[in-house]
Amino acid sequence: MPFSSETADALSEFKPAVVSFHFGLPSPELLARVKAWGAKVLSSATTIDEARWLEAHGVDAIIAQGLEAGGHRGIFLSDDLTTQVGTFALLPQIVRTVNLPVIAAGGIADARGVAAAMALGAAGVQIGTVYLLCPEATTSRVHRAALKSDAARHTALTNLFTGRPARGIVNRLMKELGPISAAAPAFPLATAAIAPLRSHAESRGSGDFSPLWSGQNARGCKEVPAADLTRELAAGL
Repeated sequence: MPFSSETADALSEFKPAVVSFHFGLPSPELLARVKAWGAKVLSSATTIDEARWLEAHGVDAIIAQGLEAGGHRGIFLSDDLTTQVGTFALLPQIVRTVNLPVIAAGGIADARGVAAAMALGAAGVQIGTVYLLCPEATTSRVHRAALKSDAARHTALTNLFTGRPARGIVNRLMKELGPISAAAPAFPLATAAIAPLRSHAESRGSGDFSPLWSGQNARGCKEVPAADLTRELAAGL
């Protein structure tokens, strides 16, 4: 959803130290409000052009989101998915291009991946998929089952569940309609459109019509406390 004035009002009560955006940035007025709290602003770049744009528009750090990453793509300057490249191709190019800290995201699943990202110039890493089986995660039962199955080896970008491209485990809906479809309602209307079918299927224990977000490398997912997993990921630093 767009970052609105109402969202800014709600967040201003807490004055978070870091605010991260995913589809570019909000209006200059709202961005100025966020910075007035003293917050550091981060946003995702999926291309060199997006990284340059973010630097020019006042972010404090850039998240280099590779094609392997699960969930929504941060793409915002174009709708052309052929511009999307892998993390370890994108990361060093963005590091060379901007004068800001760069955070690597996408396909990093263990301590060796963290170390590799840092060796390529990352100031840090952003990891999502590997935490989805942690007890603290709100991951649904059908989603957890999919992540633990062989199905997790096959992911694709799809717009069927929200109207924007996002990477998830391939399921029945994606197979039958094709992962990217012009018939999908625009973001975020697709979420409500699929909700009744999703709810019915999940009540029967099926994830056939659910967004099973996952990156291309789910092998690091473990059913352990998030703190323990974090220590393991940082072990090689």
